[in-house]
Amino acid sequence: MQALRRLFVCSLLISFLRISTTTALDTITPSLSMRDGETLVSAGGSFELGFFSPGTSKGRYLGIWYSVDTKTVVWVANRETPLADSSGVLKVTEQGVLVLLNSSNSMVWSSNSSRTARNTVSQLLDSGNLVVKDGNETNPDNFLWQSFDYPCDTFLPEMKLGWDLVTGLERHVSSWKGTDDPAEGEFSIRMDRRGLPQVVTMKGAKIMAREGSWNGLSFTGNAYPQQVAAHPIFGLRCVFNKDEVYCEYRLLNTSMFSRYMVNPSGVVQRFTWVYQTHSWELSSTFQADHCENYALCGAYSSCNINVSPICACLKGFVPKSPKDWNSGYWSDGCVRKIPLACSSGDGFLKYTGVKLPDTSSSWFDKSMSLKECNGLCLNNCSCTAYANLDIRGTGCLLWFGSLIDIREFTPGGGQDLYIRIEASELDRIERKSTFKKKKLPKIYGFLIFSLLFKLQGALLFNIYNG
Repeated sequence: MQALRRLFVCSLLISFLRISTTTALDTITPSLSMRDGETLVSAGGSFELGFFSPGTSKGRYLGIWYSVDTKTVVWVANRETPLADSSGVLKVTEQGVLVLLNSSNSMVWSSNSSRTARNTVSQLLDSGNLVVKDGNETNPDNFLWQSFDYPCDTFLPEMKLGWDLVTGLERHVSSWKGTDDPAEGEFSIRMDRRGLPQVVTMKGAKIMAREGSWNGLSFTGNAYPQQVAAHPIFGLRCVFNKDEVYCEYRLLNTSMFSRYMVNPSGVVQRFTWVYQTHSWELSSTFQADHCENYALCGAYSSCNINVSPICACLKGFVPKSPKDWNSGYWSDGCVRKIPLACSSGDGFLKYTGVKLPDTSSSWFDKSMSLKECNGLCLNNCSCTAYANLDIRGTGCLLWFGSLIDIREFTPGGGQDLYIRIEASELDRIERKSTFKKKKLPKIYGFLIFSLLFKLQGALLFNIYNG
């Protein structure tokens, strides 16, 4: 009887040690699996990996969440294939593959890897990245697999948004179907790598909004790039080379938590954790006004949220469908008053403080000057506009075809854009502009003087006859 009692106590102790050890660790090995009810916690305590059921769902999912807020899940492994009960087990094989098994020991989800390791481990890093690697390897380039390559609805610091051109892997963020269903929804944030790469929000295969291309300090959709570059909390950067095309952000204060997410309705939001209130504060919302709707005003037009109507044709252009345009249906956009002459002479009209057009039909060069850019565009009949590639005054960016999704910002914001106009039309626009600058102030001054003179005369007449 005493022997049985000792055996029972030893079994309980082993079970307790197993659960406690697994819970305290950030790593599993081929000899140590993780069951539903157990978790991995990153070394710094920032993130936790375990099983959960979202909202009212009865399905069980393997996910990663913040330790300070267990309801904020940032990544889900089996988002398309929930477990029916709490019998799930996570294992890592000797070959370096993570596998999620159900009650019948059938595989529900697995990672993939084209490489193997001698001492395979799976570790939850303090960045929120779940990795499979060889022993103590710390170089991300040598990881066998990582969850950061397969984002869900949340874009975390140090994640890459874009393309690995060597392997063909696209890293994009996709919404949940609903608050109770982490399956991939219809909205996504992606890197469109046609022309100069740009960040877009999509609904299925359709662009809904455009954060824009990288201008050296921020995305062109940011009204004040200098302020973004000097942000005290995080720093942005983009990399475009023969191997990779991606953008990422990093927190300058690593003790803070900040995240971007695309919700099931397609709205992109940034949240920052406030320790004092123990809650998430909404820091910014993309698509905050109508001018963020992609191509709302059609081609060769601009959107200005501070005027009514918000859409207007660019100078030298008129509505393609005047009746629809005047009725508030702007999607047909505008067309040139006078077609480009090309060989017989065109010029450029400078716009300041704008969000640069869609760059999917553009070409760029990092070393050319703005003067060289002007000449290159002028000598190509298909070129419709040009700008500096880097807002700080370097590089060349050319557009070919229609100019779409231009936005006007308040004074001091945006960038300069040079739009190609037929020479005679450009001359007319410039003469009209000169007239406004030189003549109108004089006319207004004369009218004001005349009005004051009349008021003074009326006042003296009243006093004299009073």
